[in-house]
Parts: sequence; C-alpha cells; structure tokens
Amino acid sequence: MDKLSFFGLLIALTGVIGGQLLEGGAVVVLMQAAAFFIVFGGTLGAVMLQSTRPVFFKGIRMGGWAFVPPKSDFEQTIQQIVDWSVLARRDGVLMLDGLIDGISDPFVKRGVQLLVDGNSAEKIRDVLEVDIDTYEQLHWQSARVWESAGGYAPTIGIIGAVLGLVHVMQSLGEPSKLGAGIAVAFISTIYGVGLANLVFLPIANKLKSILMGQVKRRTMIIDGLTMLANGEHPRFIEIKLRGYLD
Repeated sequence: MDKLSFFGLLIALTGVIGGQLLEGGAVVVLMQAAAFFIVFGGTLGAVMLQSTRPVFFKGIRMGGWAFVPPKSDFEQTIQQIVDWSVLARRDGVLMLDGLIDGISDPFVKRGVQLLVDGNSAEKIRDVLEVDIDTYEQLHWQSARVWESAGGYAPTIGIIGAVLGLVHVMQSLGEPSKLGAGIAVAFISTIYGVGLANLVFLPIANKLKSILMGQVKRRTMIIDGLTMLANGEHPRFIEIKLRGYLD
C-alpha cells in the first residue's frame, strides 16, 4: 500500500473543503449532482472514444497501482539471480530447469526457460527486449488514459458552466430558478479543474513513475540472465546488478 498516495489525496481534499469552510461556505454547496454527471460522464465518454478497448480497461485497472503498486523487490530479484548463478556455475545451467515451475513472474520464467534451452546471451536479450517494448508500450498507453482524463475534465467543466449559464438565461423571468443554474455553472468548473489536478493527472504521473520502475527491474533481469548465460562469476553479477539500486 502506498500511504503517500492516500495521504496526498486526503490532504488535497481537506485543503479544498477546509478552504470552503473557512470562507464561510457550506460543504453541501459543492455537492451538485448535475455538475458531477456533466463533468464525469463527459470525461469518461471522451476517454472511451479515444481509447481502444484493451488500453481503456487496462488503464482503469492500473489506476489501483497509485494506491497499491505492484511488488518490485530489487533486492530479492538480485539475490535470486545470484543464487541461480551459483547453482549454474557449480552444477550447470540445466540444473535451473527444475526451478522453472516455481517461478511466478512470467517474464522471469520465460528468460530462465530460454537460458535452460541453451540460447546465447544475445538471443536471450533480443527476445526479452521485445517483451519489454511490448509491455512498456501497452502500459504507457494505459497510463495515458488518466492523463487524457486530466486534459478533458477542465474543458468538460467549462461546457457544464456554459450549460448552467444557458439555463440561467432561460430562467431570467423566474428568479427562484436562477440560483440552481448559477450553482451548476460554477460547480461544474470546480469539478472539472479539481478532478483533473487533484485526481486524474497525479494518478497518471504516479503510474508513469511506477512503470519506469517496472521496466528498470526487467532490464536488470535481462542483464542478470545474459551474464549468467555468459558464465560470469556470481560476485561480478551481484556487483553489476546492484548498480540498479537507488
């Protein structure tokens, strides 16, 4: 669990709502169903229109990474590769064949299988780098789903504001309806700008940061497996892989 994301969102919302209360306003004023449906529905529809089905749903699922990121233990990965290199150096690479079924990470499992099959370090690198490129492209496009939402939301908020003002103009002869129209107009803008800058864009940037870490880990695994294929000493492998640590 990424506590920083939870606290960041909480502080952001507290700042906005707290400022409203300090100004003497009521929280209920910010709760406008019409404004919310205009901004959220319009933004969701625009994002769906621009995205392919796999990218859209992958992006929605990735949103959870901002609060519960995927495990990426560099220390454990390095130790695992070093242990494999010790075993391969002592008993031969074929001894790793019995460990493949116990590997849960598909990327690592594919790499070890290529190694056991007797492929050269260059071939292993070529195959796994294609895997990384495909992984990065899909996940980067999926992270941009949130970035796109951050771009559309303020504009949809302006549309909501215009709709609210149109409603006001149509109700000039009925003063009792003016307040609701003006509220939708201004609250729509708040929702659009607020969702974009407090939720959508921060999540998009957090996902990109996590994705960079995932790609970095996979690159480290490639280096480890290729060095293992070349028969490098376990101590040298460990020293080089630790260069990936912050």
